[in-house]
Amino acid sequence: MSDTKAQFRPDDHDAEHFIMTTVVGSYPKPKWLNRARELAADDEAAFDDGDLQEASDDAARLITREHERAGLDVVVDGEMRRNEMVEYFAHRIEGYEFNGPVKVWGHNYFDKPSVVDEVEYDEQWLVEEYEFTASIAERPVKVPITGPYTLANWSFNEAYQDDEALTYDLADLVNEEIEKLVDAGARYIQIDEPALATTPDDHAIVGQALERIVADVPDDVRIGLHVCYGDYSRIYPEILEFPVDEFDLELANGDYDQLDVFKDPAFTADLALGVTDAHVADVESVAQIERNIEKGLEVVLPEQLVVSPDCGVKLLPRDVAYGKLENMVTAARNVERKLDAGELDAVVQQASPADD
Repeated sequence: MSDTKAQFRPDDHDAEHFIMTTVVGSYPKPKWLNRARELAADDEAAFDDGDLQEASDDAARLITREHERAGLDVVVDGEMRRNEMVEYFAHRIEGYEFNGPVKVWGHNYFDKPSVVDEVEYDEQWLVEEYEFTASIAERPVKVPITGPYTLANWSFNEAYQDDEALTYDLADLVNEEIEKLVDAGARYIQIDEPALATTPDDHAIVGQALERIVADVPDDVRIGLHVCYGDYSRIYPEILEFPVDEFDLELANGDYDQLDVFKDPAFTADLALGVTDAHVADVESVAQIERNIEKGLEVVLPEQLVVSPDCGVKLLPRDVAYGKLENMVTAARNVERKLDAGELDAVVQQASPADD
């Protein structure tokens, strides 16, 4: 795996060490954008698709700048144009249809789609979103995209023999979209596979799907994999064979009780470590986040470390989400200074690498 992290180091980054800061993806939407969506869906309202496009552009501009103001090295538009991580893509893939919302937990509903025919690539999914964000951003832009395993696992499969066959066909579509994103200039793409944490025995299917996804993707394009909280011991070290540059893992929410899982065998990829809890509506102190970042240095060397919130933060109050990001960036810069000054050493357990 080639080194793809250095290209995202800001030109004015003074520290010798570089712990890259970013977000997983989603961010709280401005309340007026939710109101704009309601108006656009109301046939009696004098509010059309063009008005919604303008509102979405304004929200993407606002949140991208908010990420930059917090100091992130790599930004996202907060997924302002997306309603949900499966539904958004299913609406753009031939072969899916919707039959109404399904209750998933509490008072939350998910418009779970059905695959009723062979899936086909119909329209571009994220290229216009990326091009707009890149045109207004002063920092590099990451593109999160829902992975094929989750797109299959979180849908009703009424057309394929099994979810494995569906996953591989969806992987080919994701590959097609990523090729278009790369042509548009994207150099950092994150595959989101939260379903892997809930069905870890299928890690081999995810690995095969990733091989299809990254086929012919240039070496300078950084590919990450985000996996939400689960029993990581059931997928490690097998995931080290996945063809990705970094693994984005949710560990702060579990108070790093699974950290030792990644120490033996040695973690050979980059680690995008969750250092703020996306499920808690309190802003962690800079000192606490520094301690969390230092947890990552027990697993990887500084040049392998990236930090972000545990997961998407769209359900948090916006001021809390911003506070977490701002403190996270300050903490990362403080840890870099400690490393530069020799006040802090990486304490990676030098276990043997995984067998090839």
